[in-house]
Amino acid sequence: MSGGGGCCGELYSCVFDYSTPRIALIKSRKVGLLNRVIQLVILAYVIGWVFVWEKGYQEFDTVISSVTSKVKGVAATNTSELGFRVWDVADYIIPPQEENAFFVMTNLILTPNQTQRQCPEVRVQTGRCVAYNETVKTCEVDAWCPVENDLTVPKPAFLGSAENFTVLIKNNIWYPKFNFSKRNILPNISTEYLKSCIYDRVNNPFCPIFRLGSLVEEAGESFQDMALLGGVMGIQISWNCDLDKKYTHCVPKYSFRRLDNRAFDHNVSPGYNFRFAKFFKDSSNVESRTLMKIYGIRFDVLVFGTAGKFDIIPTMINIGSGVALLGVGDNGTIP
Repeated sequence: MSGGGGCCGELYSCVFDYSTPRIALIKSRKVGLLNRVIQLVILAYVIGWVFVWEKGYQEFDTVISSVTSKVKGVAATNTSELGFRVWDVADYIIPPQEENAFFVMTNLILTPNQTQRQCPEVRVQTGRCVAYNETVKTCEVDAWCPVENDLTVPKPAFLGSAENFTVLIKNNIWYPKFNFSKRNILPNISTEYLKSCIYDRVNNPFCPIFRLGSLVEEAGESFQDMALLGGVMGIQISWNCDLDKKYTHCVPKYSFRRLDNRAFDHNVSPGYNFRFAKFFKDSSNVESRTLMKIYGIRFDVLVFGTAGKFDIIPTMINIGSGVALLGVGDNGTIP
């Protein structure tokens, strides 16, 4: 019975008794000063870093985005293969639409009037050795003949004037957590303004129409050099919005950089190119084609950003964390 009473007493004491820590008062200027310095550091961290810089009173969401583009511009060329020709959007934008990107042809190696036959080049070998020219013999192949000669790239670039083409980029963004949506054609942009504006970092920072040459120059590159072998450019659109402020304060910020590697000490397979062909049949039903090796600049539109808005839950969590840190700092000087 006595054992049972002792257990009940301990349980009663554990449940209903309340204890407090002993507080020691230390009369020392050094210890007191150290205590206040630690408290000030913690307070500066909570207010300055957590709440002001990191906006610890807000809930955050990441952007969801869609991008469309429309390129405009006309160029004229005069070559021995094609003669005089005018190039418009349907000729130099390949393919017509891409997801969050567009490609502009800037250089071209043309191999016209190819037909399926045997010729002295390097393709599917027939087993015969035939004359390539007066002094050289080579293996005969089955191929589209004559075979393309891409050893020499045209200089200057075939469509170097593409630097004066323009592109309209339409970007729609949405923050689902806050049901907030906007686009880069801002509410104050009129139709008349859109017809004449060109993006400029200082004078027209919100104009969504960009000159291609200026995009490349903003990235510290030369459009004419890049046009020779092609490359990949990044158009970066940043949407970092504080939704506790006015709607008009949420605006895009544009930046530009070259994305493909141009290391001069390891410049293997530089640039960006691909091939495609246009096929024809003559009156005798013989198929021929014009092979084109296309060099150009691919522009990738990269959209990123976060939005923040006041929420009581993260606010209370960070206040509680700050109070707890102040308590640790206050007790940390007591030996």
